[in-house]
Amino acid sequence: MSSSPGSTALLTDQYELTMLASALQDGTAHRQCAFEVFTRRLPDGRRYGVMGGTGRVLDAIENFRFGEPELDQLAAADVVDEATLEWLRDYQFQGQVDGYPEGELYFPGSPLLTVRGTFAEAVVLETLVLSILNHDSAIAAAAARMVSAANGRRMIEMGSRRTHEESAVAAARIAYLAGFTATSNLEAGRRYGIPTAGTAAHAFTLLHDSERAAFESQIASLGTGTTLLVDTYDITRGIELAVEIAGTELGAIRIDSGDVGVLARQAREQLDRLGATGTRIVVSGDLDEYAIAALRAEPVDGYGVGTALVTGSGAPTAEMVYKLVEVDGRPVAKRSSHKESRGGCKAAVRRHKHTGTAVEEVIFQIAPGAAEPVLGPDDRFVQIPLMRNGKRVDDLPTLADDRQRLRHALVTLPWEGLKLSHGEPAIPTVFHTS
Repeated sequence: MSSSPGSTALLTDQYELTMLASALQDGTAHRQCAFEVFTRRLPDGRRYGVMGGTGRVLDAIENFRFGEPELDQLAAADVVDEATLEWLRDYQFQGQVDGYPEGELYFPGSPLLTVRGTFAEAVVLETLVLSILNHDSAIAAAAARMVSAANGRRMIEMGSRRTHEESAVAAARIAYLAGFTATSNLEAGRRYGIPTAGTAAHAFTLLHDSERAAFESQIASLGTGTTLLVDTYDITRGIELAVEIAGTELGAIRIDSGDVGVLARQAREQLDRLGATGTRIVVSGDLDEYAIAALRAEPVDGYGVGTALVTGSGAPTAEMVYKLVEVDGRPVAKRSSHKESRGGCKAAVRRHKHTGTAVEEVIFQIAPGAAEPVLGPDDRFVQIPLMRNGKRVDDLPTLADDRQRLRHALVTLPWEGLKLSHGEPAIPTVFHTS
């Protein structure tokens, strides 16, 4: 792997390589182990989590290598010994991964990802796996809450300027999975086939000698179906000019500042008086799920969301951890106060009423002789196979599949599970014992 800015081989913490070096030296590195990703709690105020980043994790694991530039850096910094450098030179994950597909809901204790392999090959993946899943799952949950609050209205992701350049692409991907209509990030459109959308900023209006000149230029270039930003100066005059220049077939106007609820009502009344009854109103500017919910009764046709989305709307991490749960078939568990874990590989069953409403998440141990919970007619296993022998399995869900999965999963929640207020997780987690 090259040492380009996009390289991920050194996306591993030094303590992971310290453990690797010590385990190689004492002979324990080749023990067969299982690591599990889970979260002990949901972020404050959240009633469900949304699995995000599974596809990116599989890409990252398949391509995780240590090339000469990375090995030279480790050697120069005296991070590990020569024997460990030689082991890393030939590194390629050969193990097995199972987990929750993207777009699946999860709850405290859900076994989100299980990584099986030797201790050596699995331990170096911890930072790589958690950095992707914690970011993407945080964005997924925030986006899902926003989409629910929007109640079917158009949602455009516009947060690229408020986060790291690669995080921007990942956030756009996950926002689309969660139900956003489009993104303004063109790289996300190229990389993942996501619909893109965007309009002019205030700078374009200020560039011209008049608002009229700016609108005339945009209409001449993009046609009357475009969206005109009408609040650079006086919004009433801006709307009047927009309809005068584009006609009553103007696609949309955008309001980016002020009390957008009041302004949207006034804009709708003005557009209708001018005969532009089909012109849509898009609002933007520091929106989150609470602001979107507050605008539900207003004549808003679409939302442009940026900062709150790409920062997880107050929960920038999903608080997932990556813990060793099995060594050579023997369950192991951490007992530290307030950070306990449950030993052994686990899977989950989601139980439902016959009406389709989810009622509980049943987690059970996978081990010889361990009894699985009995499935009812409306229950289902949650984990799916993801990788075998270091390669992803065939026929994994597509981004479109995962988008549909989340849409369906949200419908299965009890109604109180979709509330934006504080409360318990939407469904309880139950640990099944044989």
